[in-house]
Amino acid sequence: MTNPNNSDPNDLDPNLQTRIEAAAFRRLLAHFDERKDVQNIDLMILAGFCRNCLSKWYKSAAEDLQVNMDLETARQRVYGMTYDEWKSNHQAEATPEQLAALERATRDS
Repeated sequence: MTNPNNSDPNDLDPNLQTRIEAAAFRRLLAHFDERKDVQNIDLMILAGFCRNCLSKWYKSAAEDLQVNMDLETARQRVYGMTYDEWKSNHQAEATPEQLAALERATRDS
C-alpha cells in the first residue's frame, strides 16, 4: 500500500483512493440531507449541479460497473427518500429571481 501520509494525490493506492472518495460522497449526501432548505435551483445557480445531477451521475456510475439501476433508485440514494416525497416535503416554488439567476448562470456557462 502507498504511504497514506504522502501528499501527492496521484500516488494513492487505488483501493484507498476509492475508500476516501466513497467517504467524501457519503459526507456530501449527509450534508445535503442536513440542508434540505437549500433548493436544487440554488445549487444549479451557484455550483452548476444539483441533487438531480448527482442522482444521474450515481446511476451512470452504477451502469458503468454493470449494475442495472433506474433513476428513481439513484434519487432515493441521493435524496434519502423518493423524489416525489422530497418535492412534496422540501421543494419550494422557484421565485422569478431564482429563475432569472438560473437563466444567467446557464447562459454564461
